[in-house]
Amino acid sequence: MIRHASIAILIVLLLASCGGIPASASGKAAPVVLTSTSILADVTRQIAGDRLHVESLLPAGSDPHSYQPTPQDAAKVADSKLMIVNGAGYEQFLNSLLNNAGDQITIVEASTGIHSRNEDGTIDPHMWLDPNNMIAYVDNIREALTQLDPTGKTVYQSNADAYISQLKALDLWIQTQVNQISPQKRLLITNHESLGYFAARYGFNVVGTVVKSFSSDASPSAQQLAALIDEVRSSKAPAIFLDTGDNDTFARQLAEETGVKVVTDLHLESLTDGPPAPTYIDMMKYNVTQIVNALK
Repeated sequence: MIRHASIAILIVLLLASCGGIPASASGKAAPVVLTSTSILADVTRQIAGDRLHVESLLPAGSDPHSYQPTPQDAAKVADSKLMIVNGAGYEQFLNSLLNNAGDQITIVEASTGIHSRNEDGTIDPHMWLDPNNMIAYVDNIREALTQLDPTGKTVYQSNADAYISQLKALDLWIQTQVNQISPQKRLLITNHESLGYFAARYGFNVVGTVVKSFSSDASPSAQQLAALIDEVRSSKAPAIFLDTGDNDTFARQLAEETGVKVVTDLHLESLTDGPPAPTYIDMMKYNVTQIVNALK
């Protein structure tokens, strides 16, 4: 399990080891903040501005569910003082890296405090797919950066406030787009259980998933696939939505049996290196557009 870090521990570890790290404005190199994913890196950059250097451990396009760490990843983690992760059991690939890093790195879980969806005792970690949850991420990240670099508090607060305004505008934009779909057509079928928070926020019904798991790194049984075929036929859901990193074998089989359209180019776990989803806000807008166009 990924370690939780209280603010008190964060202050002691970071200030003791760094002595109140100077920001780039002082003429020294900006401190490095490591994040687990490209999505978290983008959000952290929005808050950090140019005071800190933010790096993502996983490159754009990587699926954290199936990612295999490299020796270079181990070195990056071992050299870091602060790492921002999603938490909620999402970054299983980090366990071995953190064990090897020992107590030299402080881990901050960006999803701390968010009410989670649970199924059979397992937490759904895909909280970022509701922009309102991302506001809580911003608050947690802002606090962590402030403890790392106390003299940047005003900058981080101002940047966070500005970004939260953008997230609220994004939420309104999504609602407007979803309103183009009649309520009875707001039906989602996904490869794995990834859009639960999104569905709850915007009034969608998740008809079913190919993989009965919060991880894409799994396969359905024959019985599960047969049950999903029956659910799709009875609901008349028109499309199944996959992340670009998902294996589409079973989705294609489902399409052959039911006639549903397969949308294979959502970006749910990672940003892209350039269009169409180079930032979190771009990613959400792109995904919503794909979903709306397939369902309206």
